[in-house]
Amino acid sequence: MKIIEKYQEEIQDLAIKSAHYIGDFAIRISFSDGAEKLVDFKPFLNANNHPEIKKYEKEENFKQFKIVNGNLDWNDFELCFPFEDLYHNTILHEESSAIS
Repeated sequence: MKIIEKYQEEIQDLAIKSAHYIGDFAIRISFSDGAEKLVDFKPFLNANNHPEIKKYEKEENFKQFKIVNGNLDWNDFELCFPFEDLYHNTILHEESSAIS
């Protein structure tokens, strides 16, 4: 037998339970399964040139996130990170930015 496609295992009922701004664009995130991640968003913000995202390089704007439907959200989905990306550290594909 040969596996021709590999599917990513789905994480059911996973959501962000709490998120606390630590400083310097880092947020400590607790997930519903008990996992915790410290995510550094600075590399993502610095690498992005979109004007609606650039405004979040100002710390006072970045700190205004909310948890909406289990995801991190800024200003009614102007900037949003799905919990799956944060859980698996895939907000930047080239470099690792989360510390487990």
